[in-house]
Order: sequence, then structure tokens, then C-alpha cells
Amino acid sequence: MELSAAAWLAVLLAALGGALWLRAGQERRRRAKKGRLPPGPPALPLLGNLLQLDPSAMYRSLEKLSERYGPVYTIHLGSLPCVVLCGYQAVKEALVDQANDFSDRGDFPVFYRFTKGNGIAFSNGEKWKVLRRFTLQTLKNFGVGRSSIEERIQEEAQCLVQEFRKTGGSPFNPINPVCRAVANVICSVVFGKRFDYEDASFLTLLDHLNENFKIMSSFWGEVYNIFPRLMDFLPGPHHQIFRNFESLRQFIAGHIRRHQESLNPSAPRDFIDCFLIRMEQEKQDPLSYFHTETLVMSTHNLFFGGTETTSSTLRYSFLILMKFPKVAAKVHQEIDQVIGRDRAPCLADRKLMPYTDAVIYEIQRFITILPMGLPRAVTRDTPFRSFLFPKGTNVIPLLSSVHFDPSQFKDPNSFNPANFLDENNSFQSNEAFMPFAPGKRICLGAGLARMEIFLFLTTLLQHFTFRPLVTPAEIDLAPQCTGLGNVPRPFEFQVLSR
Repeated sequence: MELSAAAWLAVLLAALGGALWLRAGQERRRRAKKGRLPPGPPALPLLGNLLQLDPSAMYRSLEKLSERYGPVYTIHLGSLPCVVLCGYQAVKEALVDQANDFSDRGDFPVFYRFTKGNGIAFSNGEKWKVLRRFTLQTLKNFGVGRSSIEERIQEEAQCLVQEFRKTGGSPFNPINPVCRAVANVICSVVFGKRFDYEDASFLTLLDHLNENFKIMSSFWGEVYNIFPRLMDFLPGPHHQIFRNFESLRQFIAGHIRRHQESLNPSAPRDFIDCFLIRMEQEKQDPLSYFHTETLVMSTHNLFFGGTETTSSTLRYSFLILMKFPKVAAKVHQEIDQVIGRDRAPCLADRKLMPYTDAVIYEIQRFITILPMGLPRAVTRDTPFRSFLFPKGTNVIPLLSSVHFDPSQFKDPNSFNPANFLDENNSFQSNEAFMPFAPGKRICLGAGLARMEIFLFLTTLLQHFTFRPLVTPAEIDLAPQCTGLGNVPRPFEFQVLSR
């Protein structure tokens, strides 16, 4: 049973007391002397601005506060001051125009307890730069962004078609087959293999990923990030996150051991092999960043990042196309005209399908899978507008506020593919489209995700019509929970052969 706000207040005050607040106050005063953070709502001792926020929909509370305090303001999450960036202009000025200054990863306790700052997504400084360069080159060498990975996605898309066809038109929940298909693409790069859709260990792994994404996007996940030390001692579903993380660690570590036993340095098979070779090359270097723990965390980052957000986007796509059947009909028409029924969709088709492309972009804008992005931190004392952010200041870029900025999109609260079409109905991109986070920390798998969403969705629509079990008006696009991500509600639908 969830605790009320009053109960949370009592527990927090009793558990932490005034000593923690005094220490936090000293830190704030130190920061205040060193820099000039933007003003924001007054903070309470210990709790900061928690009572002004809804932990189950944090980004909406932050957007609401920006109406009073402007597009750049300071919020206190417990004792931690964070600068909030709201709207396209503020996010662009920071993450794009001053990309180097805003390129560190900010505090994210729920991940830090697991990663300890290792891996690609949550390391900083020179370690992050070295790991990112290595990973980008390795992904490129194994076909990401090239025709070989396109063929791999096409093959997996056909497997997904067969899974959908097995339902025989009966209602089903698409979460499991979609997650398996998407995960298998990144598995082919990271582990050098795809997994059978009935592989028990693979299914358990995906269940852990889905559960963690859901819990981290819930009330419990948000509160853990604000009060990690306290939440470690309080009961609740947040503890399942770390049990799942440990299972993921063991799964990945097992594959690494098997790779070590069969490694051929002259013929690397996948990302793990390449990392192991680099580890051997630098084993005498005490400053090397290539260690087993870093490999485990980097593999986890790629697997988690390459599975959860893309599969969630596809499930949202099904819901949106059923809610707006006229949009789905136009996409079907364009698929029939450009691709037909006898060959598999390919990336070259995308340039000839402006409406479908616009629909895919609009879906990603409208749902904004990661509404707050992942937190950033400034790499040095950073002047920004009329303020000065001390080195290490945490920054929250509200990507949801960018995607719903009325200065950038027509009627942003409505689903409208015309946001990405010009007056001639040709596809038109928009700099305010930022689903993968802009700047130096752009998602490593952004290019792969774009390929997957287009190829999976067009392949399914080539073969099927999606039929909801309720009227379009009754389809609820509101997320089941929202925090780290917007998690789509569970649903069933029918797929009917075309």
C-alpha cells in the first residue's frame, strides 16, 4: 500500500532528522558562494521541493513550475539542487550550443547503485569519452548504420510477422513478441547471436528489463532517486530493481565467460569479443578503462537502451494507429504504393514515403518516451544566460516541454503528422525533435532505433491491419506510469491479415 504524502513527510523527518539537513545546508551554501543558480520555488528543510512535486508524474510538475519561474529555474530534490531547462530554446542553448559544458551525466542514484559510474551511459570525463569512442566504432564495425544491420532487422521483422500470424486473429498483448524481436537485434551485435523466442533465460531477462523500466518510471523509482539512502532501508517494490539488476549482471557475466573461453583475437564476433581484446591489449596499463566490470555495465547499457525504449515506442505506435484509423489508412495506402505486398520494406523506401515518415516522427514526439531525458551535469563552472552553474551542477532537460512547445509545433497537444510535412506534403524535419536527447550525450543507438522503428512498423503494417477491442475514442494513450520513461498501458488487440 502506498504511503500518503503526510506519512511520507513523517517518515522522512523521523528517519533523517536535522543533522542531514545541516550537512546539506552547508553544501548548498558552498555552492551558492561559488556560483549563481537561477531562482526557483522556496525549498523546505530536508524535503526540498518534494511537496510541490508529484513523484508519479514528475515532469508535469516541473513544467507547471516553469509557468511561474520561467524556462530556467532551480528545484531542490531533497537536498540536491537541480537546474531545470524547459522549452526548446533553453534546452537547445544548453545541450546543443554549449554541448561540451553540459556533457557530463548527472546524479541518477537508482542506476549508480548498480553501475558505480561504470559503463557507457553513466561514466563521466575521460573514461566516458574513451568508452564512447570505442563503442561507436565497434557498433559501426558490426554494421550499425549499414546494410548488414538493415538485413538483420528485416529478418527479425519477418520473425515478428510469423509470431503475430500465429495468433490467428485472436486478441493478444504484443509486449512479449515485440520485446523479443527488438532485443534480438542488439543481441546480434553485443552477444553475437539471436535468441529463440522461447529461450527461458532470454524471456526471464526481458521480464527483468520490462519490470525495471516500469518500477523506475513509477512513484517508487522517483522517490528512490531523491532519497536513495533512506529508501535503501524502507520496504517497497523499488528493491526489486536491484534484484533484477543482479540477475542481468549474472546473465551478462555468463556470456562474457563463454566468450573468453572461445575468443579468437584475430576474428572478433561481437562487441564483447572486441572489448575483451582491448582488455588484453591494455592489461599492463594501470590507467586503462577496459575492465570486466566496465564490460558488464557497458553491455547492460547497450542491451537496456537498445530494447526498452524502442519496444515501448512500437507498442505506442500500435495504440496510436488504432486510435486514429484515418492515419493508419493513409500509411497502408503509401505502403501499398511504394513497397507493395511482395517484398520486404527497406530503408531506401523511407525517402519515398513522406507521410509514413511524418507519422513515425509524430508518434515519437507525441509520446516522448523519456520525458525528462537522463540528467546532465556541467563539466566546469559554466556561464549560462545570466547565471553561473558550478561544476557538477545537476541539470534536468525537460524533453517533453520541447516536444510540446507551441513555438515549434502546431497545436502540440494534438496528434498531427503535419508537424513534419511542408505545404507540398513532403517530409520536413524539425530541430525541436529530440527523442534521443541532443548534444554530446545523444543516445548511442539513435540511428539503430530509427531503422528499427521504421522497418518493424512498415513490415507489420504491410501484412496486417490492427483492430482494437474497444472503440478508437476509448483507447487511452496516457501512460501506465511515468518517471524515467512513459510506460504504455497494457493492452490487447487483433491483427488481421491484409
